[in-house]
Amino acid sequence: MIQVAFFDAKAYDKPSFERVGREHDIHFRFLETKLNEDTVELAKGCDAVCVFVNDTVNAAVIDRLYAYGVRLIALRSAGYNNVDVKAAFGKIHVVHVPAYSPYAVAEHAMALLLTSVRRIHKAYNRTREFNFSLNGLTGFDLHGKTVGVIGTGRIGRIFINICRGFGMKVIAYDHFPARDSDIEYVSLDELFASSDVISLHCPLTEETRHLIDSSAIGKMKKGVVIVNTSRGGLIDAEALLEGIKARKIGAACLDVYEEEADIFFEDRSGHILNDDLLSRLISMPNVIVTSHQAFLTEEALSNIAETTAGNILSYFENDGLCNNELCYRCGHIEQCKKERKERCF
Repeated sequence: MIQVAFFDAKAYDKPSFERVGREHDIHFRFLETKLNEDTVELAKGCDAVCVFVNDTVNAAVIDRLYAYGVRLIALRSAGYNNVDVKAAFGKIHVVHVPAYSPYAVAEHAMALLLTSVRRIHKAYNRTREFNFSLNGLTGFDLHGKTVGVIGTGRIGRIFINICRGFGMKVIAYDHFPARDSDIEYVSLDELFASSDVISLHCPLTEETRHLIDSSAIGKMKKGVVIVNTSRGGLIDAEALLEGIKARKIGAACLDVYEEEADIFFEDRSGHILNDDLLSRLISMPNVIVTSHQAFLTEEALSNIAETTAGNILSYFENDGLCNNELCYRCGHIEQCKKERKERCF
């Protein structure tokens, strides 16, 4: 039986992973703690570790895992910015879940946008107190507005289709435009200048970190709505707050936050929040924050478990080969030139 240390386990993770574990003879050792340099010793005796977005898999952790004989790092997410793939190369193989339910994330992005522009969150709070006044609840039509989509992978393209269903004009930016598509690609500066709504659907890399900063915000339309269901580090939160205070940004819909690792996924209601920046953002009447829940649907959880188990089995039963491996060898981390016909190392 394959032994897997499952870090940062939550109640909603366990049913799907317990099921696939029974079906595929994989034993998941569920650990509530996050993986980091202080907890890595819990992986001793395991063949693999299963990690999520807020686990820390840096070079020091990778070296310890390698010394313990761990052979595989299995991400149960698409993003991998928390894993030092370069440090893992030649030691431990890394696999991820490239697509679990792109519909879940795209639909959540639209749900946030609709909630914001139609003031549904404010109306909900009012009517619970039997306040049926409409003052201050005026929104605007999405129909006819221009949405700028940054990142046109699976999630971005589904979000584009949803926006088109609302009659929105779609423009997009991607460093690697989708071939043979009907998407209207523009430069990043043009997207900033022309969009009434900007939605982020790109991975977090060194090139995209703080893609939305004070300079970018300065190029945007007054009243622009920014939606981020991708990675918090895409937005400079300080610049975002200043843009909101200056009335440049009309609204922000955030499912992610750059410093979320020690905050999101936990109940902090009985504690004082030490992150002043997040506290100030949440206090703004035109900011909606959800706690990295865009992926959280029954379909997505089932797909994540199935793909993760498939990745683990593929590695251990197929001589180290896995279609979802993240390889550093040729610089094409998700699209290895070796085309998965042989091991990367």
